Amino acid sequence: MTPRSITIIGAGMGGLTTALALRQAGHTVHVFDRVSALRPAGAALSVWSNGVKVLAALGLETRLKAASGTMTHMAYADQHGRPLTHFDITPLYSRVGQPACPIARTALQTLLLEAVGEDRVSLGENCTHYTTTETGITAHFNSGLTVESDLLVVADGTHSILRNQAMGETIERRYCGYVNWNGRVPVTPELGDPECWIQYVGHGQRVSMMPMGEVDGVPHFYFFLDVPLPDGTPNDPGQYRAELARHFDGWAEPVQTLIARIDPAHMARVEIHDIDPLPRLTASRVALLGDAAHGMSPDLGQGGCQAMEDAWVLARALDDADTLDEALATYDHRRVDRVGDIILRARKRAATTHGKIPALTHSWYQELTEETGEHIMAGMEKTILGGPLV
Repeated sequence: MTPRSITIIGAGMGGLTTALALRQAGHTVHVFDRVSALRPAGAALSVWSNGVKVLAALGLETRLKAASGTMTHMAYADQHGRPLTHFDITPLYSRVGQPACPIARTALQTLLLEAVGEDRVSLGENCTHYTTTETGITAHFNSGLTVESDLLVVADGTHSILRNQAMGETIERRYCGYVNWNGRVPVTPELGDPECWIQYVGHGQRVSMMPMGEVDGVPHFYFFLDVPLPDGTPNDPGQYRAELARHFDGWAEPVQTLIARIDPAHMARVEIHDIDPLPRLTASRVALLGDAAHGMSPDLGQGGCQAMEDAWVLARALDDADTLDEALATYDHRRVDRVGDIILRARKRAATTHGKIPALTHSWYQELTEETGEHIMAGMEKTILGGPLV
């Protein structure tokens, strides 16, 4: 392996995981982000077993598990609270070799930032474009800063401008048809079992509460509420509670309790988008990574996990190749089909969950009443075992 200088654009979960993997492999890395302070988007992240395996291989397993929630069961109920299915998820963990670790985004970002080193991260620097030569690549920032390195990792998120340059065209985001409100709330018996991920479904809408670990010593649920709506509907934090009360009028008592307890100042309202699978994730001296490479709906819980897989595969590709071109070709080969498949599967799941074809959604509700957990866990197992660390 030839140690290389690597510039990473984006200090989200993907960018920081990549920085850690590359530093541990002996490369010189520096991360830049346009924000002036790191404030993770969204309250929590469902790090499934494939993502946990990457973080464990990078030495973060003990701290990750200490900071994450304990999730031993899954359950679905209808909008009136009538149970549809409830099952133990620990057999899945046994089969794939790691539990899931749902965790506050702030907690995970802190773990990664400490491991990478804050001196390796520069904030308030917006990379607008890059130029390449035979010997290197130069990142250009709107501040006038220029940074030359051997490789540029583009991990600047779903709205990435650098992705367009790398692909030679404008990559349009695609609206998935629903709005997601998400945040965190202290665990209480009125809301649910502290180790169970419960989802209420009906009319193409969904309410989810997932254990996410402690915040200031208090166990919390990560919650989200999904509603199919046209794109471009008003986003007014002052109306979040009233808006959700209207959408979920008559739903089960735990849903009503959740809505009454939410703090609109500490939650997000997001119109969910994805992108079509890209034919390649690289250009000359450039690797796309995370949402910049494969923005997907959160319906499989794999967005962050796939960014972590990207980081691991890129580091190993650089380990094994004699040249940078060979490493990028290997990264492309190992990631394009994998992430493209998950984008499309997440898109299909989003359509079913959120009533795009009502007959299919109602059929899914009926299937849930017959679900023992094996079908759901088999799908998760397939996704997890398709990752680079088996």
